[in-house]
Amino acid sequence: MNVIVMVSDTFRYDYLGCNGNDWIGTEALDRFARRSISFDRHYLSSFPTIPNRTDLFTGRYSFPFHGWQPLDPSIPVLSTAFAHAGYNTQLICDTPHLMKGRHHFDRGFQGSCWIRGQEGDRPLLKGNLPPRHVVPADKTRVDANMRDTRFGNLATLHTWTNRDWAWEEDRFCVQTARTTSRWLEENHDAGPFLLWVDFFDVHEPWDPPEYLVSRYDATSPYDGPPMIHPNYGPASAYTKRELANLKAHYAAELYLVNKWIGYVLQKVEELNLFDDTIVVFTSDHGMHLGDHNRTGKSNIHDEDDRIWPLYEELSHIPLMISVPGLQGGRRTGELTQSVDLLPTLLDLTGVKGEGFDMHGHTLAPLMNGRAKGWPRRQAFSSTFLRNGGPTVTDKRWTYLAYGEKGGRPELYDLREDPRQKHNLVRKEPRVARRMEKNLADFLSRVGTPEENYSLLGPVGGPDWGVLRQGRSTKVEL
Repeated sequence: MNVIVMVSDTFRYDYLGCNGNDWIGTEALDRFARRSISFDRHYLSSFPTIPNRTDLFTGRYSFPFHGWQPLDPSIPVLSTAFAHAGYNTQLICDTPHLMKGRHHFDRGFQGSCWIRGQEGDRPLLKGNLPPRHVVPADKTRVDANMRDTRFGNLATLHTWTNRDWAWEEDRFCVQTARTTSRWLEENHDAGPFLLWVDFFDVHEPWDPPEYLVSRYDATSPYDGPPMIHPNYGPASAYTKRELANLKAHYAAELYLVNKWIGYVLQKVEELNLFDDTIVVFTSDHGMHLGDHNRTGKSNIHDEDDRIWPLYEELSHIPLMISVPGLQGGRRTGELTQSVDLLPTLLDLTGVKGEGFDMHGHTLAPLMNGRAKGWPRRQAFSSTFLRNGGPTVTDKRWTYLAYGEKGGRPELYDLREDPRQKHNLVRKEPRVARRMEKNLADFLSRVGTPEENYSLLGPVGGPDWGVLRQGRSTKVEL
């Protein structure tokens, strides 16, 4: 079978109509859900962009071992496995971090196409035009390390780089979708293929046509600067109208991505590829849009001293898989993670995963209706050398090893409190200690290097020296 994987960066699970959202309108992906198996409890493994793609390409949790770094050239990855099996392999992306000459996610792909210009990438300079500061500095993420001081933030740089845009078709998700459609026309009969399509949108800056934004921000006139990039800090920095405009820009961008993924799916339909092609849609993480008084996905703000754990808005992500011969429109509530995608694709296609040492599980039993063969498990998510720390999720609970208040742990009952507003770590100490022990066992089981325990969260959290020994810590609850 052929394989098409489409990843949309920063796409929230709860913003899909098929997952209960009733105000955006995601018809294309909602239709796809009706021919797919949807995984309702799917969580990221490693955070953010590059660690997540590493998990997807290797089937391994990267966060216990390293943070943001290039693909290890010495290990097999998804693309090399399929290439060795005789597949035509193609990468199409506008996600700049996969390329840029240093991350090497094009390794193993016989063809790779990078649609340039996203998030600070400057394929062609436009020096005659001075930068135009679109968003006030106190309303967006200020990049102190930006080498070119004329810009100061990514919103300004992005607008300067792409100043020639006039129409919807100029946007990156449209360019990526059109390129993908053309590739499918030119390769659908050329033998089995693996096609990886990586949309950097819905990642900020959120710059869809403003007429789309008005669909989601029509409550009252807004005449301020367009809120196209979050501040990676407290949501309280925005007025009520500014925050509504920020959310409207995200919603419009998400709508646009959904629309043009639908364009690709329509081409798959026209070419009769659904009959012999596995099609996947997923994301790497979500985004705070005022939730927990946050806008952004991590703390990059001089005046916000909070730790930013991986709350549900970030860690709970969509996954839908269409497989020839399997009935669509079904859903599963079993816990799954990003590391499960590669073993699933190898299992469904029969491609040999020689040399892989994967942590993930194939999802085929769940898709075939044989959930009894699915291991009882928890989902483990984390970042490395950044805000927050390890998160453990089971059927009912989420345990945040490093909470926002000085690193003290947090515990939430997702059945009763899906928005994670009521920390029950004091009321349910036995549950907290069980989840903490599960985390310790996991880190030991995957072989976390001893020197990394102190790097998995900020100073002031639990005693990772005890966790190294596989025992529960006596944390202050």
